[in-house]
Order: sequence, then C-alpha cells, then structure tokens
Amino acid sequence: MDEHLYLVTYDIRDDKRWRRVFKLMKGFGEWLQLSVFQCRLSRKGHAELIQLLDGIINHHVDALLVIDLGPADKVKPRVVSLGEKFDPVAHEPIIV
Repeated sequence: MDEHLYLVTYDIRDDKRWRRVFKLMKGFGEWLQLSVFQCRLSRKGHAELIQLLDGIINHHVDALLVIDLGPADKVKPRVVSLGEKFDPVAHEPIIV
C-alpha cells in the first residue's frame, strides 16, 4: 500500500471545535501529544481527512498543519525529546 507518514498539529480556538477535531483525528492516526497526531494515510485517506477537517475548523481563527514526512515504509522519524520519553508509533500488522 502506498501510504505516507503525516504529522498533524492544530491550534483550535473553540473547545467544541477542538473536541470535534480531536475525535476525528483519533480515527485517522495515533495521538502523540495535545493537538499532535501521527498518521499513516493513503492518498485517498489524506484527501478524506483534509476534507473533513476543512469542514470543522474556523478558517479565520484556527490553525492546522498537515506535514508530509514521506513514504511511511521508508521514513524513520528522528525526534529529539525532552522530558517524558517519546517512542515513535510503530506500524504493526492487523490480523482480522
């Protein structure tokens, strides 16, 4: 599967919109820190996420970044972590 790794971070000014974005993001990726998610997405998943987020945020006061880190199977994030230990999210097979 052709997936990319994305870092999604947001600053939502309204608690209700923030909760909606947080709930949506939990369905698309792994929660790393407050308002920061790591997502493995196909092109279709990326487009769907952008469309859904676009319908939630207030474009005049909210800010949201979706950063493409590259092909998910080839990129290994290099992270400097201060404070609590940080472990990058591992992609594990799902057995159905």
